Amino acid sequence: MTSIATARLQSTGQTAEKSPGGTEILRVEGLKVHFPVTSTLLRRTLGTVKAVDGVDFTIAAGETLGLVGESGCGKSTTGLSILRLIEPTSGRVVFRGEDLTGLSKRSLRPYRREMQIVLQDPYSSLDPRMTVRSIVSEPLKVHRLYKGAARAERVDELLQLVGLQPEHASRYPHEFSGGQRQRISIARALALDPQLLVLDEPVSALDVSIQAQVVNLLERLQDELSLAYLFVAHDLSIVKHICDRVAVMYLGHIVETGTTDDVYKRPTHPYTQALLSAVPIPDPEHRGRKKRIVLQGDVPSPQNPPSGCPFRTRCWKAQDICAEEMPELIDRFGHGHPSACHFAAPPENGPAVPASVR
Repeated sequence: MTSIATARLQSTGQTAEKSPGGTEILRVEGLKVHFPVTSTLLRRTLGTVKAVDGVDFTIAAGETLGLVGESGCGKSTTGLSILRLIEPTSGRVVFRGEDLTGLSKRSLRPYRREMQIVLQDPYSSLDPRMTVRSIVSEPLKVHRLYKGAARAERVDELLQLVGLQPEHASRYPHEFSGGQRQRISIARALALDPQLLVLDEPVSALDVSIQAQVVNLLERLQDELSLAYLFVAHDLSIVKHICDRVAVMYLGHIVETGTTDDVYKRPTHPYTQALLSAVPIPDPEHRGRKKRIVLQGDVPSPQNPPSGCPFRTRCWKAQDICAEEMPELIDRFGHGHPSACHFAAPPENGPAVPASVR
């Protein structure tokens, strides 16, 4: 184990072991992020975009929670609002027992060290005018940690931790491949010894051949440093590989959550069933056995969401009650697998898909 990992574990009193279901490190309650739509001419508010509309979840120390869904469902906005890079409209973000939403910028500063983010596109998130050494050492300068030779040694150590060499520190981002640039982003995020990383689609901009390398790196770092991850993604194959639990989002709401095995093997919400039916099967002999669910229509606008269940306009199970009442995210069958659907399929029965949508 590296000296960074050893120091981190000694300072926190934790062991380098993944511990899903352990000590809760993050709790999100009723999180809402609404953006006003204004007229540039009259400067009047014409409406509200409900990007995130009442989200609840928890993350334990050493655990990976996957936040999945279609583009535009509010996944990235949720991650950014947890870090208060976007200010929440309402709700609570409780990190290690402290409600971050009520803190001033000065009071929030110590928590910035504990919560970091890795963005989707490493090329646009790295300053092209700065060397790798300047990029990775910038958080150390901002928080006034390490000086002189100690800071340079720290940067070299971080680069080695993510699989790069110290001599790479004098180069610029454009001199690296996409996978190497993402490793630089990860090194920068680890500079302050965080406890939680928000990974905003960290491999979606990379070649498939490189994705596995970065995912394996993230898993190794989690084991060595006892990190907790919020893994935002739309690629369900990667989420299945790296995540302990999964939360499925649709139009600003979480519609299903559970362990990875529960959600992937026994999905109960129609939207989750549709997402999983689109996951490619690598074995040609088994492709014909999978029934594809093709949803009709487009995702409604978050500025004017449908009444009741947000998924009802595309759901083959929708009935009158779906338009009148928002289904609660509850465990309807006593299996510890909450689902926000009035007509959720029992987990033991598997997805019930009518022939008309196959």
